[in-house]
Amino acid sequence: MKKSIINISLLTALAAMTSVAAAALKEGDTAPDFKVQASLAGKSFAYSLKDALKKGPVVVYFYPSAFTGGCNIQAHGFAVHHEKFQEAGASVVGVSLDSISRLNDFSADPDYCAGKFPVASDADGKIAKSYDLAVAGTPAGRKDTRGNEIDHGRAERSTFIVTANGKVYAAIGGLTPEQNVARALETVQKLAGSKAARS
Repeated sequence: MKKSIINISLLTALAAMTSVAAAALKEGDTAPDFKVQASLAGKSFAYSLKDALKKGPVVVYFYPSAFTGGCNIQAHGFAVHHEKFQEAGASVVGVSLDSISRLNDFSADPDYCAGKFPVASDADGKIAKSYDLAVAGTPAGRKDTRGNEIDHGRAERSTFIVTANGKVYAAIGGLTPEQNVARALETVQKLAGSKAARS
C-alpha cells in the first residue's frame, strides 16, 4: 500500500513538472518584447529585446537566482562561450527576478557573467510569466553562495532562441545548466549555418 502511494505521488509530481514545461512558449510562437533594467559589467542600463533583435538572434535565458549553484555554472558557461555566440551572430541576455543591485554584482563577477553579457531584472516576474514560465517564491531562510538571504521569487530555468522577426526558433528546458548552454550554442550555430546556406 505504501509503495503504491509513493508511486502515485511520484507520478503526480512528474505530471505537474511536465505540464509546467509544456506551458512555456514553443517554436514558432511570438516572443513577447520587453524593456527592462539590466546590468552589464556592473553598470545598469535600459535593455530592449526589440533593439537587440535588430542586430541578430537573441538567446533569452531565464534562471532562478544569481549567486546560486546552477545559475553560477550557467552564467559562467555563457561567459566562457561568449565569443562563439558572437561568431554565430547571436547575443545573450539572462533574465531573473533578482534586484538590479544584485545583478550589478553578478554581471561584474569574473567567476560568473564576467562582464560579457547583460542580465536583466524581472523583479515582479512579469517577463517570465509572459513567456509562460512558472514563477515561485523562494523558501524563507534560503541563502545564496555568498551567504546572503534570497529575498525574491524565482522563474524556472528555460532558454529561448529568438530570431530577428521576433519568433521563437527554439525553446530549451529540462537540462542541466551546462547542457542548457551547450544546446543554446549548438542551436545558434545551426541557425547561422542555415542562413549561410541560403545566401
